[in-house]
Amino acid sequence: MVIDVSELFSNKNRKKEIHLEIEKDKFYYENEFIQFSKPVKLHLIFKPVGDEIELTGSVETELLLTCSRCLETFPSSMNIELNERLSKTLNSEDEDIIFIENDRLDLNEIVENNIIAVLPIKRLCNKDCKGLCHQCGINLNHSTCKCENEDVDPRLAKLKDLFSTD
Repeated sequence: MVIDVSELFSNKNRKKEIHLEIEKDKFYYENEFIQFSKPVKLHLIFKPVGDEIELTGSVETELLLTCSRCLETFPSSMNIELNERLSKTLNSEDEDIIFIENDRLDLNEIVENNIIAVLPIKRLCNKDCKGLCHQCGINLNHSTCKCENEDVDPRLAKLKDLFSTD
């Protein structure tokens, strides 16, 4: 979704509030699709500050993430506080300022970048997730397997034979 911010740059005393609900399907990040299970609710406040616009507000949505251990999909609620600076002049010294071209701001890009910033590195369906069996691949959260669970580092396997009582 693209919005016009030209009036904010021309009228320095004006403050603008926007409340939107955007239907998004998914976006691609680091070799996987991040899916939305609920619409994205945006509460935005634009306030001119000098030659820039200060954007504050919040993003609220729910994502469908894949668990890093068991590979199951699970819902994850996101409540993100926004604090961005927008400018019409390209400033290579300050990378935190979002450059606005032709007085049009792409909200999709801001939403996706802020979601990426708060995504957990290790995504777990719950903190006690048991994951998958390393031998047969069964999901250990739903059932148990009969595989031998003898995790011996192959580099240290000879030491096991050294201490064997056979």
